[in-house]
Amino acid sequence: MATKKRVFISFDIDHDEGAKIMLAGQAKLEDSPFDFKDNSVKKHLTGDWEEKVRQRMDNVDVVIVLCGTQTHTATGVAAELTIAKEKGKSYFLLAAYSDKHCTKPISASDSDKVYGWTWPNLKTLIAGGR
Repeated sequence: MATKKRVFISFDIDHDEGAKIMLAGQAKLEDSPFDFKDNSVKKHLTGDWEEKVRQRMDNVDVVIVLCGTQTHTATGVAAELTIAKEKGKSYFLLAAYSDKHCTKPISASDSDKVYGWTWPNLKTLIAGGR
């Protein structure tokens, strides 16, 4: 079996933690192409939280930006996406909800598409299909 990709999940902690828990849980499925490695941190952590995120991203292959209804206001998610881009990390935007309007972080480019969250889509996206 192919090596699983190590994933960092960037998400709006104040609004989308339940969706993050479900996404991280999918890593435990037998046919999962990824291992949940790390995720967003709250800004109020002691020290330089952005530096902590930079260090955590050193240990991942892919960054999943989980987009919810308030992601456009989540400054931490915007900063994490900027860090992922600066580090040249592979990333994609994933809709946290199929029945709600999900927004992009402000640091996303116009060409960044928000993909629907289905198991087949997730497998394709993790493998680099975009």
